[in-house]
Amino acid sequence: MTTTQWLICIMAAIGFAFDIYEILVAPLALPPALREMNPFKPGTPEFTAWMRNWVSLLFYVPALAGGFFGLIGGYLTDLFGRRRVLTYSILLYAFSAVGAGYSTSPEMLLFFRVTTFVGVCVEFVAAVAWLAELFPDYKKREAVLGWTQAFSSVGGLMVTAAYFLSVHYAGPKDAWRWTLMSGLAPALPLIIIRPFLPESPVWQQKKDAGTLKRPSFAEIFAPQYRKTTIITAIMFACSYGAAFGALQQLPQIVPGLAEVKTLVPQLQQKTVSNVQFYQEIGGLVGRMVLAFLAVRIVSRQGLLRIFQVPGLVIVPLVFLFPATSNLELLKWGVFLCGMLTVAQFSFWGNYLPRVYPLHLRGTGESFAANVGGRMIGTSFAAVTQQLSSVMPGGAPSTKLAYAAAIVGGFVYLVGFLCSFFLPQPKEKLDNEGA
Repeated sequence: MTTTQWLICIMAAIGFAFDIYEILVAPLALPPALREMNPFKPGTPEFTAWMRNWVSLLFYVPALAGGFFGLIGGYLTDLFGRRRVLTYSILLYAFSAVGAGYSTSPEMLLFFRVTTFVGVCVEFVAAVAWLAELFPDYKKREAVLGWTQAFSSVGGLMVTAAYFLSVHYAGPKDAWRWTLMSGLAPALPLIIIRPFLPESPVWQQKKDAGTLKRPSFAEIFAPQYRKTTIITAIMFACSYGAAFGALQQLPQIVPGLAEVKTLVPQLQQKTVSNVQFYQEIGGLVGRMVLAFLAVRIVSRQGLLRIFQVPGLVIVPLVFLFPATSNLELLKWGVFLCGMLTVAQFSFWGNYLPRVYPLHLRGTGESFAANVGGRMIGTSFAAVTQQLSSVMPGGAPSTKLAYAAAIVGGFVYLVGFLCSFFLPQPKEKLDNEGA
């Protein structure tokens, strides 16, 4: 590859890494932030109810707003170009992360989490379209998309390490602030690399020639795209539903385990980050397996089911049993859950550019990723929180684990059933805009 192509891949990898970094920072940093801001006495019903409501708001409202503005961002990606939108989206979420770290109230924290999510939601769509159009060769394109997206899981490892170091050096009281503010990091290399990054060649060529068709939200529901648009949005929602409705509940589940609840707060938080580490290693392995198989398995349905079928069984069982009773077994369980769930995110990055033409690529991707994934899929975090209030089990962490098992099993089942209707994309990337 050329130096410019390498620079683009590096920038995209950094963007993917901090995309997930900003999402996964929530279950680690938000609970301790809210405990600090909670006006009620710990252990009281009012304290628990206040926490439950604000956790639900901080998980879902940013995703809802990010999904809406991310949908607009996908349209702007088709209208104004991939590079420009990608650059500003990364700058937005990087500097919003700093604002979140200085929050003094839940309302202020919510505002900056919203602006952070807006940047994250736009970045994914712009980066995927950009990479797909830079590499028209099928095998090289699939490999580049697969391996750059693998850096998303590196972002998960980075946020786990950042939280662990913040707890160790800043103490449990201020760890959440430093962890949130570390999201500024992707803006620094972007400022240096940005002048060397070109626009998508095929997009720029058609734009200059005046032959680039105008994007349209209505067109992605035209007869030739309707099935693809609806099925991918539902399945993207299921992928995110498993992550938010089950895996991201673990930081609130782990402190309730018998081996953990007797520890001092600092050790409890370190244990939480250790469990998160196993999950992120699993996610990294899953993305690497996906990148390896993407150029070897032609059927997209078959490729996706490699991860869906075992997940149907493993995800519910992990939350029903080790998540309520055994810390060591839970670590290996969440490794498998992370591998099977996170790999599906890379699948969509490889799949979506191939099912929409050039002038609809950002718009179509953003509907699946932002309406399906961010707006609908992330709402399962709130579903799990509310469902936990009617679960058996006594302890709040046990109830939450049971609720996560039900939600995780449900979204895996729906995603598996929908896979039978997933269209097989063409091998040649459609850059004709027709």
